[in-house]
Amino acid sequence: MDVKKSKATVALMMMFMMLFLVNFPGCFSAASQQPNNKKSTHLKPHNGFHSSFLFPVTGNVYPLGYYSISLSIGNPPKVFEFDIDTGSDLTWVQCDAPCTGCTKPIDHLYKPQKHILVSCEHPSCGVVHFPESPHCEKPDDQCDFEIDYVDHGSVLGVVVADVFSLRFMNGSLIHLPLTFGCAYDLKNPGPYDPPAAGVLGLSNGKASILSQLRSFDLTRNVLGHCLSGKGGGFLFLGDDLVPSGMSWMPVSANSKHYLSSPAEVFFDGKPTGIKDLKVVFDSGSSYTYFGFQVYEGVLTLVRKGLTKKPLDTVQDKALPICWKGTKPFKSVHDVKNYFSTLTLKFKDTQNIQLELQPEAYLIVTEDGNACFGILNGTEAGLGDLNVIGDISLIGKMVVYDNEKQRIGWISADCNRLPNSLDSNYKEDIQQPYAANFGILEENHPKTQGSSESKVRVRNREL
Repeated sequence: MDVKKSKATVALMMMFMMLFLVNFPGCFSAASQQPNNKKSTHLKPHNGFHSSFLFPVTGNVYPLGYYSISLSIGNPPKVFEFDIDTGSDLTWVQCDAPCTGCTKPIDHLYKPQKHILVSCEHPSCGVVHFPESPHCEKPDDQCDFEIDYVDHGSVLGVVVADVFSLRFMNGSLIHLPLTFGCAYDLKNPGPYDPPAAGVLGLSNGKASILSQLRSFDLTRNVLGHCLSGKGGGFLFLGDDLVPSGMSWMPVSANSKHYLSSPAEVFFDGKPTGIKDLKVVFDSGSSYTYFGFQVYEGVLTLVRKGLTKKPLDTVQDKALPICWKGTKPFKSVHDVKNYFSTLTLKFKDTQNIQLELQPEAYLIVTEDGNACFGILNGTEAGLGDLNVIGDISLIGKMVVYDNEKQRIGWISADCNRLPNSLDSNYKEDIQQPYAANFGILEENHPKTQGSSESKVRVRNREL
């Protein structure tokens, strides 16, 4: 079906179904199944909600450059891989409408049906375009969307509502219609083909999948992820896995993204004079980005700290700044003792800070070189914004509590999926770290980056 030029109205049955589900959420566990015998599936609902959702995560910072989960869409369900992204709200998947620029084979694309198209006058279309209004010639026009990314890529598509199959941690399986984007035109996807079929938007915007689940009273508007440095990890929606004893900091109530207080930078425990940073936490970015002046200041300190160390600069295709030792490094652990800890301390908080130990800003490449995983954000098109990406989130459980407008973090074992809420799991949680999240507030001038690595940075309009 060609949806690029077609005009469509959401089917009345779909509208009635969605309204029914919103008002009677307890009636649509369409395919509840018997829980299995594992203890993890017997978690009891609390606070009036069914439970949480837990997803295994695949991927790594290097060499893949992404973390993703798999979701089933449609009837019969078809599995798609989604790049997890706390910096955007609209979830989208490559679809055969037909598609231009899609990176997946046609049999791996989502196939939309005309009756699932969302119309321009439907409230869901307004949510996707908020705070602006949809631009439509007629109320029954299809609801289109477009997303521009800092790395020169863009996605064009149409908004649809189709059935997602999701399993609660208590074992129940549900099927319910959720709104997302059917992307049929991808341009300049970046220096590599996107490994995932789409993007799972996890910001605080009302168009996010989590916000939609919350509107059905299915779970709390809380999410968390734990990314492993060895690859993989887990993602959860809901608050069943939120450990006690976390450090929390407030986020801006005026943004659908995770925007925190300004931060001050310390290096090796000493103040650097770098203050009042706008800081964004974005799981949709592989690496961490600082604006030009901050980047240059931090890089200068790192280089000074390497004086008389057995390291020499070297060219590596992975990232712009790299060093080699007397012999190739096998892992970050071989080189971390040459580098110092970088700390971000946030104002207007109770001594909240984010410690970036060398493992949180270095990678070791296939050539055995150590490379600096903090990049020049201004060169990448981010202006003066500072983005904390996946490399600096490894080994931490990061929780985004949209109900209380706060973010928490704690050191954790991300190498295995939690299988219970008992003391065995809680004992794996270590001492708290600090964190902060934010949003790219405007479209910054786009400039060509110098890195050839698999870097993702996304720019969204508020």
